[in-house]
Amino acid sequence: MVLMHAIRILGAASLSLFAAAAAEPIGLHPDNPHYFSFRGKPTVLITSAEHYGAVLNGDFDFVRYLDTLKAAGLNLTRTFAGVYYEVPGDFGIARNTLAPKPSRFVGPYARSTAKGALDGLNKFNLDRWNAAYFDRLKRFLRAASDRGIVVELTLFCVYYSDRMWNLSPLNPSNNTSGMAAIPREEVLAMKHPGMVAVQEAFVRKIVQETREFDNVLYEICNEPYIRGLAADDWQSHIAKVIRQAEESLAPPQRHLTGWNAANFARKIDAPDPNVSYYAFHYARPPVTVAQNYSLARPIGMNETGFDGTLDAVYRMQAWDFLMAGGAMYNNLDYSFTAGNEDGAFPVPGNSPGGGSAELRLQLRVLADFFAGLDFVKMRPANDLVTGGLPGGYAARALEQPGQAYAVYVHSGRVMEGYRPRYVYRTGKTSFPISLNLPAGKWRARWTNTRTGKVDHEENFEHPGGHAWVPSPEFTEDIALVVARRDP
Repeated sequence: MVLMHAIRILGAASLSLFAAAAAEPIGLHPDNPHYFSFRGKPTVLITSAEHYGAVLNGDFDFVRYLDTLKAAGLNLTRTFAGVYYEVPGDFGIARNTLAPKPSRFVGPYARSTAKGALDGLNKFNLDRWNAAYFDRLKRFLRAASDRGIVVELTLFCVYYSDRMWNLSPLNPSNNTSGMAAIPREEVLAMKHPGMVAVQEAFVRKIVQETREFDNVLYEICNEPYIRGLAADDWQSHIAKVIRQAEESLAPPQRHLTGWNAANFARKIDAPDPNVSYYAFHYARPPVTVAQNYSLARPIGMNETGFDGTLDAVYRMQAWDFLMAGGAMYNNLDYSFTAGNEDGAFPVPGNSPGGGSAELRLQLRVLADFFAGLDFVKMRPANDLVTGGLPGGYAARALEQPGQAYAVYVHSGRVMEGYRPRYVYRTGKTSFPISLNLPAGKWRARWTNTRTGKVDHEENFEHPGGHAWVPSPEFTEDIALVVARRDP
């Protein structure tokens, strides 16, 4: 009996391990590759997340942080892999999670016994991995996985100034490699074979250590386009190294690889075959989604901010981007700090961006709205709204032709030369909008984007052509779904 019981326990454990190993990583949806598929469900990724230091900042309680995201109904976070971090005060961010004390920096390389790193501590040994880092990374990924949260793991970041490069373990001044000094403008390029070899080894190690997780996306580099600080051929090389490293695993894996393409917008004319999705920063308005929709890959906005601290600014950007056909939205949320992993830090008025518990709940309304759509069957509907929008208002729409139509109406717009750059109307209003609908019986439902409450619902019959659908009174923005009723 004891033996049989042991066999049953081992059998169950083996099945559990097999199931974990067999879990498909987050991928492109087979029926509509503009969206993700995660654990068998079509997925859009929505979050308001900390500034990328959750793993490398040893003072940051990532379990409490991930609990906060889950409680808000959000399913994404972005984190840097540890070869770049910042100095307190960089970019005007108060208590920046990406700026740990040097003694609390948890990076992928072990410290040596040699003194003289530019942070005042011992130099790094690029031939020795830091077991504590990889343990922390995997605990973070596992905790995120348990909460249904996808982690966009950003492998590299451009070094915006010498002070960032002076902190990096890759800087020859900070390690025992014996490499000659390298200008920071040439670190993320194919110009120095020794540096490229170190980067390749780092990528292969990350792939090896994270192979078991189905909730990981690999992003090659953060903001590579800034002053040309990361070369396109180098990024393509890193994408190829990721693919080859995954193919060498037993069994082989294939996680999605992302390319951060531009601030604002850019048309991708020559997509890399090893890149699965493209991400943009500050893509408001989201013209880049339409520019790249023909790629049939997810288009994301995985960073926004620098538009002041008001919640409505970022709520409107999120709705506008996803309703344009985007698949990922991540707001820089400065209410998360070490010691305030519950997102309760009061963001100063002079902060470059915002973040709050209220904003996260508003983004949950957006997530719930998409959960109520069969969005994988939908596409952008640029000709759906044919009239009725007053000056200063805009609409974004998705359609499942003949079955369902989703419309987002808002007053947000970019104002060049001002801070905040993104402004909106605050007065209450209501007006009808004209939709080009086929004949049929329809139900119109207007949703409050701040509360999720259905503010108005009505049934109507339409002979086809332009249908005028009146909105309830709203402030700033509102969402509409028009769905066909059964006969």
